[in-house]
Amino acid sequence: MATDSERAARVLRTRLGERVSLPGDPGYLAGAGAWNLAFPQRPFAVMGATGEGDIVDAVLAARDAGLRVAPQSTGHAAGALADSDLSDVVMLSLERMREVSVDPGTRVATVAGGSTWGEVVTAAATHGLAALHGSAADVSVVGLALSGGLSFYARESGLTVNSVRSVRVVCADGEVRTASDQENPDLFWALRGGAGGFGVVVSLELELIAVAEVYAGMLLWPVERADAVAEAWAAVTGRAPESATTSLRIMHFPPIPDLPPFLSGRSLVVVDGVIHDDPRIAEALIAPLRRLDPEIDTFALSPVADVLDMHLDPPEPSPVVTAHRMLRAFPEDAVARFVRTGVADSLFILEVRHVGGRAARPTPGGGAVSALSGEYLVLAIAVAPDPTIRSDVETVVHGAVDGFHPWVEDALALTFVDGGVDPAAGFGGSLAALREAKRRWDADGILLAAHPV
Repeated sequence: MATDSERAARVLRTRLGERVSLPGDPGYLAGAGAWNLAFPQRPFAVMGATGEGDIVDAVLAARDAGLRVAPQSTGHAAGALADSDLSDVVMLSLERMREVSVDPGTRVATVAGGSTWGEVVTAAATHGLAALHGSAADVSVVGLALSGGLSFYARESGLTVNSVRSVRVVCADGEVRTASDQENPDLFWALRGGAGGFGVVVSLELELIAVAEVYAGMLLWPVERADAVAEAWAAVTGRAPESATTSLRIMHFPPIPDLPPFLSGRSLVVVDGVIHDDPRIAEALIAPLRRLDPEIDTFALSPVADVLDMHLDPPEPSPVVTAHRMLRAFPEDAVARFVRTGVADSLFILEVRHVGGRAARPTPGGGAVSALSGEYLVLAIAVAPDPTIRSDVETVVHGAVDGFHPWVEDALALTFVDGGVDPAAGFGGSLAALREAKRRWDADGILLAAHPV
């Protein structure tokens, strides 16, 4: 008698043919790979979708085989997905579904399910428009947008999820639906925060903002200036208008020849961000930081497309482990804690992002997640080049952010949750309603999201 696994494999082979790869097949390891190399993924099977039909076929075949489906575009949240058992999962890669079109009249971008923010930003910029993108060009639009999304416009324009106008999805029953304020509004509500747990996204529509240039850039000092820089940045953010969204980081770079000389083998303190305001107001705001004589100062009126290169995120897949906390304030004691923790080279990066503003105010008519409680976000990142030491690295990053417990807000930013922590706080008061929506739209639990409800 065939085992359940053998039967499931036979169903997939029959229904999906050469589009599906099982362990041992030539395309399996490549298809199971993710951007975050610290978390190897070993699902039951993998399949790459090229369009809506492939997604429908994969969902229906998985149902018949008694398996689940996990959609994935880039795999930046592989750490979060690693908290789930993938032994009965078809990993459905959307990375080949990459297409962006922009209607400048309505200021709406239509984005295919596997597209990245770099593609959206480039397409929008040609029309003098900007998107509420993340800090890296290669991050999935869908993953960030439907899990909240914190951009360098967040304090002024709110979370990225609030810019989503409609979503075309393949639901757990294999039906293709459009979710918007007018069509399937309850599904639309759940998708905006519940993300991949409520459907595999074929495409979505994003509202863009009419911005062609912003005052943006980076200030950089050797790490020995961390005390003075952190104190000055805390003071700047304490009086910053909502037009300013900035971050403070301490970064430790290994001596890698591929890095530019100003980074390779150095420990640095960096301030960067966007100030969407009159340049004179922007310059007055950062003047206290400039008086500290930064080694590099790139703040200037810049095309919006250049913002994606500002944050120095790794351009290639990397083995990283992260942890974060939301903070209700960043007072003097927290600043001191940040410096003491950040200068230790056990971390790659310790970062504080200024949030608050419109990002912290719930949006009328918004989805399950429309705001992020807290004025600041502290993020620790470390490198785990060998999976055997990952648990030790996880201890380091969680210990780093746990040191901020006197100022911690009971909230999480879902796009920064990458395993090792219960994501429930990221859904806030919507968790119970999301679970009820999950029972309605996916009663059998066919769809597996990185942040399950």
